[in-house]
Parts: sequence; structure tokens; C-alpha cells
Amino acid sequence: MTTKRDYYEILGASRSASPDELKAAYRKLALKYHPDRNPGDKESEEKFKEAAEAYEVLHDQKKRAIYDQYGHQGLSGSGFSGFGGFEDIFSSFSDIFEDFFGFGGGGGRSRSRSQRGSDLRYDISLTFMEAAFGIEKEITIEKAETCQECLGSGSEPGTQPETCRHCHGTGQLSQSQGFFTLRTACHFCQGSGQIITHPCNKCHGTGKTIINKKVSLKIPAGVDSGSRLRLTGEGESGPYGGTSGDLYVFISVQAHEFFERDEADVYCKIPISFVQATLGDKITIPTLNGKKTITIPKGTQPGEAIRLHGEGIPHLRNHMRGDLIIQLNIKTPINLTKKQEALLKEFSELESSKFSTKLKNILHSVSTGNSK
Repeated sequence: MTTKRDYYEILGASRSASPDELKAAYRKLALKYHPDRNPGDKESEEKFKEAAEAYEVLHDQKKRAIYDQYGHQGLSGSGFSGFGGFEDIFSSFSDIFEDFFGFGGGGGRSRSRSQRGSDLRYDISLTFMEAAFGIEKEITIEKAETCQECLGSGSEPGTQPETCRHCHGTGQLSQSQGFFTLRTACHFCQGSGQIITHPCNKCHGTGKTIINKKVSLKIPAGVDSGSRLRLTGEGESGPYGGTSGDLYVFISVQAHEFFERDEADVYCKIPISFVQATLGDKITIPTLNGKKTITIPKGTQPGEAIRLHGEGIPHLRNHMRGDLIIQLNIKTPINLTKKQEALLKEFSELESSKFSTKLKNILHSVSTGNSK
């Protein structure tokens, strides 16, 4: 079990320190260990939380009295367990942070009001070729933007919102429960700390207007159904000067009448005749890059394929291209003329001795195997 340090020692204050002296001591530590000034520094984060916990106890007369008499154990017995995170600290001591760090610098009221805007989704359908080679497209999205009339304040230009009289501008309502104080967002001002008395005529006090915006998309070669593009900052504007959300574009790719895709490889089926398969031939086929002549080897068998390296689709990550696999579909001739039938019969008679010998060998092998 870790032993907690003395709260007075943490703040560097004496046990007889006045409230102002405690506040000054805490301000000094909060400035030194503030997370915005020490990004990613875990040690500073812990000291920042430690100082906040110490000040939370010692600046409250009731908690301080319990601590002075019974120490940490007394506070533990009364249910005090410190803060859940930075936002709780900023919320509890918003007056200190705003006064000391200035607007937006301490994470107090400005931090709680400033929010990131919502992300948006747009679904787009591409043709097979558009996905294979990439394309630039312009789309139109509907989004909420900061009102340009009131610059997002929600108040009619020339007027100012009033400080909420219920929470006195803190954005929070406090309710004492024994030794502790429960803070909730003020429902009169929705936590903003201000009441808009003269709403902007253009946005009706919302601080936002709905617009249609044209956005240019650069879709890279090699995308496929399920691919997603992220456009940073093209989402909706954030309330109270917060950052904009992002736009996510989800892609679906239409099927092609001739080509099929398996990741970066492309497949196609080409019909060839029995004669072409037997004697070989040169034929012209379509590819992603136009027509190309290929050679069919003599004696091509059903199910064989020809692979053209680098004629497929570019990989998204390394831009190397997959292959084009041409599956040869040998067609059996039908509706033969009498002359064609006679020629095939003559060919069959010439080949029959070869196949008869092979068949006899198979029969002998099978029969011999069964007799064992």
C-alpha cells in the first residue's frame, strides 16, 4: 500500500497557512506541472493531480479540520477519494485557472465550453476503373458551420450575452452534501455560464448555420469497397470556438462486366476454341490498360491460365501493381458440318491407339490393385 504524502508538504505550506497562502502555493505548482506545459510527462501529471488533491482538502475548512485532526485516514473514512481526472480539477478550480492562465489557457470554463465539432459521413460509389486508377471528384456535403453573422456567439452583433445569475458564470451549480460539494452543469445556461438575451437573427442563437459545401476528393488508385478516406477539419464546426470534426468518406466499388478483382489481382475469362488450345494461337484481349496480344501455348489444357505480371491494380501502400490472370475457357465445338465431323473421326482414329493403350494400362492397374 502506497503511503500518501502530507498535503501541507505537497503544497510547500505551513500548517498555519492562511487560505490566500494556500491558494498562492497551489497556483505556483499548478503552473509548474500543468499538463499543457508538460505534454506526455507522466511524472508532472501525477504531481499536478497530487497538488490539486491537497488543495481540494486544505482550502475547504471542514475537510481541512478533519485532515488536521485525523489525517488521511479521517478523509478516507468520510468518503473522500480525490479527483477522477483533469476535467474534474479544471472544473473545480476554474476561477484559479482562468485568472492565472488567462482565457483558454487553464482548462477552466473555456475548456469546458469549447467542444470538438461532430464528425460527418459521406458514402460514395465508384466504378471499377475509377477505383483501379484513382480519381478526383467534387462532392457537396451539408454541414453546420459557425455563423458568420455573430461569429458563433449566438448573440446579435452589437450585443453581449449576460452572465448566468444562477451559476454566476461558472456553468455549474453546487450542492453541499455533508462534507462534500456536488457540482452539476447549470441547466439554465446549459453549462455555458452565459444567457443570450438578444439571439442572432441569422442563426437564432445557436451560433451555427446549415450550409452546403463543395469538397474536393483525391481518391488514390487501388481503393476497394470498404475503404475509407478521412478529411481532417471538414466536419461540423465546434461550439464556442472548438475544433471542427472530420469528414469520413466511405467507398463502395461497382462490379465490372468483364473483370473480377481479388485485392490487387484482376481475373478475366477468355473463351478459346478446341483448335486454338491444341495448335496454339495469338489473340488480342482487353486489359485495364487497353488491348494486348497474348500467345496461347500449344496443347493448352482446360483450367490453365496465363498470368500477366504488373497488369493488375496498384497496391494502396506501395503502389506496385498486381497481376492480370487470364483464365482460358476451352469451348467444345457444336453444330459441326459433315466435313468437320469426318475430319474429327479421322483424327480420332489416329489417336485411338494411344488412348486405347493408356486405357488398357489403367484397367490393368486397377484390376491388379483390387486382386491384392
